[in-house]
Amino acid sequence: MSDTIVRVLAKEAGLRGMACITTDLAREAARRHAAYPVAAAALGYGLTAGILLGALLKVQERVALKVEGDGPLRKMVIESDAYGRVRGYIAVPDAISPRHVDRAAVSAAIGANGIFTVVKDLRLKDLYRSVVAMEGGELDRELTNYLNTSEQVPSLTEIGVHMDEEGAPAVAAGLLIQTLPGHRYRALDNLTASTDARPPLETWLYAGLTPEEILARVFEGIPYTVLDTQLLRFQCSCSRDRSRQALKLLDPEDILALLAEGEATVDCHFCYARYEFSREELEAILREIETGGGIV
Repeated sequence: MSDTIVRVLAKEAGLRGMACITTDLAREAARRHAAYPVAAAALGYGLTAGILLGALLKVQERVALKVEGDGPLRKMVIESDAYGRVRGYIAVPDAISPRHVDRAAVSAAIGANGIFTVVKDLRLKDLYRSVVAMEGGELDRELTNYLNTSEQVPSLTEIGVHMDEEGAPAVAAGLLIQTLPGHRYRALDNLTASTDARPPLETWLYAGLTPEEILARVFEGIPYTVLDTQLLRFQCSCSRDRSRQALKLLDPEDILALLAEGEATVDCHFCYARYEFSREELEAILREIETGGGIV
């Protein structure tokens, strides 16, 4: 099953919803970062949260999510956009994992205390930035708290990640339901009550349900319309050319120091891609800096 997100609209009930499967994203991130089980699970939660936030954006808009807790994982950064593209990294991917990695283990690894930061590029003059205190380290609850308090949109969020026996993500999924402007909260309250009474989201996914089938169960008895289905992918914006431009930001003395070492290596935190520059390439960059051909 490919990673996808499905959006629906229940106009009469005053609700919009979306469900996504993010298993491949979680596995790809865990592979790229050589993440130990608890870090791999946390990345699954974080990437799914990023996908849900990105699905609320308009075209050409982007969002960054930063989670900084007092647990051993320390920090996680996720970036996504309106096109279903996401990338992310975790500060300590090799954090020691407990024998059994579940929701509680991930929450403890993130930490009960910290800050949850959302930064949006809405194509305006200034970036939108919101910082809220964390309340336990469960990322879906932190995301719900952010949406309810900072954006003041009554929301229900659930994220689930189930790990296999070898400590890799077996399934990952997310669900987001929001009240439409001008509507009462009763329909959302009813869905929240039914969510508390049913099995966890990852259990449904592990049983083979698709995002469409998950939404059908969540909205059982509530008429809704499927708006669209979008493919999701782990995609990083780094490149060799961008890494070269970053080197051209350095002072000539820094380039000379790299020349003394014989080469330079630029690593991307998000995808772990590595770009190597030879002595000849560094000499060319130094000449461009000294002749005023630096940043374009």
